[in-house]
Amino acid sequence: MATHGSFSEDPQTEWITDPEKADRNMKLLADFSYTDPNNRVWLAPKGSKINGASIPRPLWSTVGSPYTDDYRRASIVHDVACAPDSGVPRKDADAMFFHACRAGGCDAVQARILYAGVRIGAWASSILPKHSLSPARLLFRSHIGNRFNEESLLIGKLSDISREMQGLPDDAAIEQMDEIIGRHIKV
Repeated sequence: MATHGSFSEDPQTEWITDPEKADRNMKLLADFSYTDPNNRVWLAPKGSKINGASIPRPLWSTVGSPYTDDYRRASIVHDVACAPDSGVPRKDADAMFFHACRAGGCDAVQARILYAGVRIGAWASSILPKHSLSPARLLFRSHIGNRFNEESLLIGKLSDISREMQGLPDDAAIEQMDEIIGRHIKV
């Protein structure tokens, strides 16, 4: 069985409250890291602001919400890696997220679906109208006229991709997953 890496420890966080926005953000109170299968250390430094898995809100009922399940720790290092000033290509951050999900306890199918979810999130933030996404470009605003069409599009893409991914072996490579995702979206 292949190793998917390991986490430094349990993360230490505190909620950030903001009277102007939904209270979804957290701040790291200590350094936290993930070491991937290639021994690359993905550091989330003390003071980093995080907001959970970068999965579009319409997919939460299928994939899971930002702070639930065994991918919570993976979402921390993914958030930091996806920050605009990180210098990390989004594709690399998403591949790391897959392995970190596995290291966190997700089974192969769940990790593949989560990976598809963040790849769809990257795609959606690049193709959907800017006004349809929140300022963080992760969540739909609730007052959009085309919201249901966009939600249906994302849910349909995830459903089609997930159906194909379920046939992959547990040790499927990222490239195999990307081939399936690439048939449905262009990231």
